[in-house]
Amino acid sequence: MADSGTTTRTGNASGGTPASAQAKRTTLLFAVASGAAVANVYFAQPLLVTLSRDFGISAATVGVVVTLTQIGYGLGLFLLVPLGDLVDRRSLVVTQLALLAAALIATGTAATAPILLTALAAVGLLAVVTQTLVVFAASLSAPERRGRAVGLVTSGIVVGILLARTVSGALADFAGWRSVYLTSAVLTLVLALALYRVLPRRPAAPSAMRYTRLLRSTLMLFAEERVLRVRALLALLIFAAFSTLWSCVALPLSAPPLSLSHTAIGAFGLAGAAGALAAAPAGRLHDRGLAGRTTGIALGLLTASWLPLALTRQSLWALAIGAVLLDLAVQAVHVTNQSLIYAVRPDAGSRLIGGYMIFYSVGSATGALASTTVYARAGWGAVCLLGAAFSALALVVWAATRTGMPAAGPTGASTTPAG
Repeated sequence: MADSGTTTRTGNASGGTPASAQAKRTTLLFAVASGAAVANVYFAQPLLVTLSRDFGISAATVGVVVTLTQIGYGLGLFLLVPLGDLVDRRSLVVTQLALLAAALIATGTAATAPILLTALAAVGLLAVVTQTLVVFAASLSAPERRGRAVGLVTSGIVVGILLARTVSGALADFAGWRSVYLTSAVLTLVLALALYRVLPRRPAAPSAMRYTRLLRSTLMLFAEERVLRVRALLALLIFAAFSTLWSCVALPLSAPPLSLSHTAIGAFGLAGAAGALAAAPAGRLHDRGLAGRTTGIALGLLTASWLPLALTRQSLWALAIGAVLLDLAVQAVHVTNQSLIYAVRPDAGSRLIGGYMIFYSVGSATGALASTTVYARAGWGAVCLLGAAFSALALVVWAATRTGMPAAGPTGASTTPAG
């Protein structure tokens, strides 16, 4: 791995660490930090019933807790992630993590609903450090290994997203919901220190580009790059489906006759964590030029996953099977998406990933609000129909747009059309 303007140690005769081993450890740290940061966006999902009760938020509108966090995340993707193309990413990462810790403390000590919701929006805004780390990992990788690097970091993100529910539920049962956010604040500060010590410094390239122009250029990329437009739309739909499940499933699981505890509800994140297994292999398939085929198969699995999910009230095994299928599918598409769009314009990697992830955030927010609203009015069966509709629409979009889409070849470069 190498980055322009960065000196990489290659070891020495006295037993220094080889550059490849050091690079792998750095990428692994990226994965851990990314997972820990993004987990903060999802901690509230198994706690919705408790937060609704403690802060007087109605069951029909409690999805706003998740939605506001996702809105903050979307704003951060547009306002903060593009800065990685303009300033030193090391400084950007460490600063965002320090501010994220402060927002987590504010959440964990909130006394009223307005303070809680404002703090959660700030958590979402600053948790986009995850995407800065994805771009950082991609920029440090050789083109022929870029998909693998993105896949490894995304594996960490997936584990963070799904284990967030398990950790959140267990901590809430043991020490109350506030302990979830205060514990995360401590972990975030520890990771900030670790990253400060190991991340390579990349001096910002001389540029006359101002911040406002940087933001405008992010919008222009959508007009210029068809791959970004199509893959961003797919991101919106697959994460709407993802959020439809995980933002709402705590409601039927906590209601009679199941009446599961926070810990039991969060444990289903362990089943979904199998989706992390799809991330690294999907990156390797991208490196081999199979992005289109991987996307189509994954979207078919995503649509099919709602069949067992619809049987959740009758069988928790059905929920586990459906969760595994859904998360495998979503993460395979997500890794493929990011690998494809970064290869289009590596010089604008932060803006490309940030712009793409805005659609992820919009989809997640839409799924969270829509699913809790539908559940309150029509029950779990209607929620599954909603998720299946998002999934099937993504499959239709892929089928309709695959002609003429570039595939990444073995060197990460654009080659023949493949979808």
